[in-house]
Amino acid sequence: MAKIKCIGVLTSGGDAPGMNAAIRAVTRSAISRGYKVKGIYRGYEGLIHNEIKSLTTESVSGIMNRGGTMLKTARSKDFMTAKGKRKAYENLVAAGIDALIVIGGNGTLTGAKEFAEQYDFPIIGLPGTVDNDIAGTDETIGFDTSLNTIMECVDRIKDTAYSHERIFFIEVMGRDAGFLAQNSAIASGAEAALIPEDMTDADQLSEFIGRGIRKSKNSSIVIVSESPKCGAVYYSERVKKEYPDYDVRLSILGHLQRGGSPTARDRILASVLGVGAIDALEAGQRNVMVGMRHDQVVFTPFTIATKEGGKPLDKNLIRVLKELSI
Repeated sequence: MAKIKCIGVLTSGGDAPGMNAAIRAVTRSAISRGYKVKGIYRGYEGLIHNEIKSLTTESVSGIMNRGGTMLKTARSKDFMTAKGKRKAYENLVAAGIDALIVIGGNGTLTGAKEFAEQYDFPIIGLPGTVDNDIAGTDETIGFDTSLNTIMECVDRIKDTAYSHERIFFIEVMGRDAGFLAQNSAIASGAEAALIPEDMTDADQLSEFIGRGIRKSKNSSIVIVSESPKCGAVYYSERVKKEYPDYDVRLSILGHLQRGGSPTARDRILASVLGVGAIDALEAGQRNVMVGMRHDQVVFTPFTIATKEGGKPLDKNLIRVLKELSI
């Protein structure tokens, strides 16, 4: 493998709190070891359009506490095409970039895997997504901040729910994974979480109502994972039709969950993984994601990190919530 002299870094897909801390860690760790660093703006889309600039230690000063990503981000349809990948590769070569570090979720890492396989280019991935749905790491960058944001919002909504004796359906992110919904439900003392991992032949709404939730409480909070078919809108409308005696309200938190200053936990995780990305390159690793398992930095091949189904939710959390919501 050719000697690495210059490392590129980009963020792609949905933004997540802590991405800036990861960019800072990658940049400063690389520079401290003698590498040049170049930032690629707007993710893969910016790579295709050659939006590449050199980064210095000063470039990443004062960004750790900021949400979002200083490198900007975008979802690129062009990068999914052979022509787009070819243009991206040509721009990497022209910029003198010998290795690439990408920060993002499943789509970002899948794109990295395909690109690395096609062009035999060394890429290291960092898991940056609020959904926490990537295999190979106990937690993803952004998850803890988003979880705390949801908890704070639910705490405020509970005041209104209690005052007006209402059932609130609160929709959170996690289209295919219920990590945010399940954990925020426990953290906020909600009565139920309706999540993809708990979808069975039994109707989740009927089970929730059937537990006699209103017998001992004059208000209820239900956290729902976003879904075009079975989201909070779907469940709230069903209650209005099937249980008209209940006073129901709906709250969709939306992009509120992605913003804000990252928590200490996310800043530390992003920093450790950012340094781990440089460690991976120096250890001769390529086409792997750097994650954290049992407080240890681990390298997971893209083929495993991006496998269909992601990582499983701890089903014990479902039991915990049900027992504590009586």
